[in-house]
Amino acid sequence: MHQVIRLGLFQACLGALAVIFAGLLNRIMITELGLPALLVGGALAFEQFMAPSRVLFGQMSDARPLGGRHRTPYIWIGTVVFAGLAVLAVPMIFQVAAAFDGGTGADKLAGAGGLCLLFATYGIGISLATTPYLALVIDRTSELDRPRAVSVIWSMLTVGIVVGAISISLSLKGLDGVTDPGVLQPVLLSFMAKAALIVVVLTVVATWGLEPPRWRSPLSRFTERDDAVTLAQAWRLVRASRQVLIFFLFLVLFTLGLFLQDPILESYGAEVFALPIAATASLNALWGVGTLVGLLLAGLVIAPRLGKFGTARLGCRLIIATLLLLVVAGSLASVPLLRVVMVFFGLAAGIGTNGALCLMLDLTLPEVAGTFVGVWGLAQALSRAVGKVAGGALLDFGRWVLPGHGPYGPYALVLLVEVLVAFGALLLLERVNLQQFRQDTGRSLSNVLSLELG
Repeated sequence: MHQVIRLGLFQACLGALAVIFAGLLNRIMITELGLPALLVGGALAFEQFMAPSRVLFGQMSDARPLGGRHRTPYIWIGTVVFAGLAVLAVPMIFQVAAAFDGGTGADKLAGAGGLCLLFATYGIGISLATTPYLALVIDRTSELDRPRAVSVIWSMLTVGIVVGAISISLSLKGLDGVTDPGVLQPVLLSFMAKAALIVVVLTVVATWGLEPPRWRSPLSRFTERDDAVTLAQAWRLVRASRQVLIFFLFLVLFTLGLFLQDPILESYGAEVFALPIAATASLNALWGVGTLVGLLLAGLVIAPRLGKFGTARLGCRLIIATLLLLVVAGSLASVPLLRVVMVFFGLAAGIGTNGALCLMLDLTLPEVAGTFVGVWGLAQALSRAVGKVAGGALLDFGRWVLPGHGPYGPYALVLLVEVLVAFGALLLLERVNLQQFRQDTGRSLSNVLSLELG
């Protein structure tokens, strides 16, 4: 359990930085700096557009150890990259805002391009760190213990989200109502720099000594030869079963059903419920608390009774119900109801996430865990990218078709589309067959290894 908690510490860092980097900067760019929601969502989506690199980084961590280890060196390098870029993002968004406020068309284009490039590079760093990390989780846990391990590790993620949200509320409380860039930028830059440094230090602490050296690793028999399990052969294994495509699409819709509202949630709180910065940041804390409880309930109570498929199915149904309640809360402009719904939305997300993640880690071959994790990470990241673009685009579209009717209608449109997506995920889940996946990929792995030995 000590080992699992240490692994979860890295997830906590990711959760905290996600709230600070994505949630806070979303709010600042859309509400305080007045940038178009489509630009903000599109730029943030470039983080996920780099998701195809996850397959490459996963295969690299399987086949090319650094310093005798397959996972931890990649985790450390990726963490330094994305933490450094999180700091650089602060002055960048203010430069882009200045370009859109009084610059020429060329200035606006350059600013938008620079913002997209920064988020794209940030996404590469995230992919480099998180893909080997998930492979390390598979390396260090058994299938029997995995539901409980997933509960603990992803509970730590939500703890990080809560900590990040609370940190924003305490550190930036004095910025409520402030729109002057000369005041906002130095405070945000100092806050982001401290957060990034803490993330890097805790990542090293979390993973130090957890991975055995190469000669003790279960992957060593595949990396003693330079030609063992190449990227092309790993990709052949991925394509060996139709279940890979079905589960890939399920992950896309499931993740999209959770995060389509992600780029506009805090602005929803600001414009529909008239909440200040600190209060909209607290929405993430409420969601995080609910998710934490949901993950623990799923891993310790629900999954042992309903199984992994039953847990994922229940989570999808609860996500649909709570999204509808979120629409109702906006129609009433009820802040107390919004806060209650956010807790229940987190509860649904935690239950569904536990089931989906356990299935994801089970639909993986230990011999090429990094590659399969890269594929599943690609599915999740692509859906996050689509969610960021579609969330902002749907909001802008709603504002265009419903002019003069107040802010509620466009936000309700985003949430109702998200309900339909979550229902699609529920339908696809019924077609996932774990036994068929194992038969297909096991047969393909035997063929690949026989060719290697030949």
